[in-house]
Amino acid sequence: MLNWNAPENWLKITTIDAHTGGEPLRIITGGFPELPGQTILEKRQYARTHYDGLRRALMWEPRGHADMYGAILTPPVTPDGDVGVLFMHNEGFSTMCGHGIIGLVKVGVQTGLFPSSGAEAVIRIDTPAGRVTATAHLRGGQVERVTFLNVPSFLLARDQVVDVPGLGRVVYDLAFGGAFYAYVDVDQPALAGVEIDARSQSRLIEVGMRIKRTVMAAADIRHPDGDADLNFLYGTILVKMLNMAERHSRNVCIFAEGEVDRSPTGTGVSGRLAIHHTKGHLDAGETILIESLIGSVFSGRVVGTTHVGDLPAIIPEVGGTAYITGQHTFLIDPDDPLQGGFVLR
Repeated sequence: MLNWNAPENWLKITTIDAHTGGEPLRIITGGFPELPGQTILEKRQYARTHYDGLRRALMWEPRGHADMYGAILTPPVTPDGDVGVLFMHNEGFSTMCGHGIIGLVKVGVQTGLFPSSGAEAVIRIDTPAGRVTATAHLRGGQVERVTFLNVPSFLLARDQVVDVPGLGRVVYDLAFGGAFYAYVDVDQPALAGVEIDARSQSRLIEVGMRIKRTVMAAADIRHPDGDADLNFLYGTILVKMLNMAERHSRNVCIFAEGEVDRSPTGTGVSGRLAIHHTKGHLDAGETILIESLIGSVFSGRVVGTTHVGDLPAIIPEVGGTAYITGQHTFLIDPDDPLQGGFVLR
C-alpha cells in the first residue's frame, strides 16, 4: 500500500462529489480558506476578490472540466439557518443553483453533515439569492429524493424580441428563479432545426451563447429588490414543449461561459413555473415533469404566490434525485506551472 504524504507547503482541499440528474457537484469539505462577511453576498464578493484562483483550480482542468460545478459551505448567516453555501462554475460564482441544493442536501444528510431522523429532514440554506428550504425524503436511512422551496420567482419581461447574429429574430421571456435567464422556445423560425439532445451539444452551446450575449446587450436587467449583485443574465434556457402526460417539456440551460447543464436546472425550472403560471398555463398545486437533454427529470409546482417589489411572483417547489460519486483530496503543488488550471473545449 502506498505510504506517502504530500509536503506541508502543498494546499490540500477535500471534497465529496455527487451528481444531480447527471450534473456534477463538487462539495468542498475542507481546506478552503474562511470567507468573512455578514451576508452570503458579502462572502461571495470576498471569494470572488481573493480566492478566484482556487475556484479555477478546482473547477478547471486538470482537476475539473469546462462543465464542472462546485459548492463551498459556510456557516449560516441567519438565526434559524442550518448552513450557507456559495456555488461556483467555470466563469465565477453564481447566486443560486437548484441541482446544487438537491446534491448538497443528499450528501449532507446521507453523510451525517446535517442531522436527520425519521422520514424527512428539513434543511434551511442561506444562498446569495436568499433563503432556500429543502426537504430530504428518506427511506431506510437513505435519501431517495430532495425537494426544495426556492426563492420567490417571477416573470420580468414577456415576449421580448432580439435580432441575434446568425439566427435572426428571436422571441424570449426574461424570468428569475434564483438567477435571471432568457427562456426561448425552439419551435420558432429562428431556431429551426435546433434539437435538445446530447448529440446536439455543440450547436446548443453556440445558439445559447449567441442569444445570451445579444440579450445581455439589449435588456435592462434589474431585480425589483434593488440588489445589484443579482442584475445579470446567467444563461439561456432553450425549451421544447412535449405536452405528454408523463412529460410536460424538455429544456437545456446554457449558462456561465458556455456550460451545459445535464440536469433540467432547478433555478431554470423555477423561472419556468413563474412564466407558465403568470401566463395562465399552470395552476397552483399542479405538478409538471421537465426533462433534460439526457432524459433526467425534475418535478416542479407552484406552492404559493407573493410579490417581489411590484411584480407578482410565485413560491416554486422543485424536486429531483442525486447520487454520491466520490471522495477526493486535491493537492496544489506551488511549483506546478498549471496549478491555477485551464479549460479546453
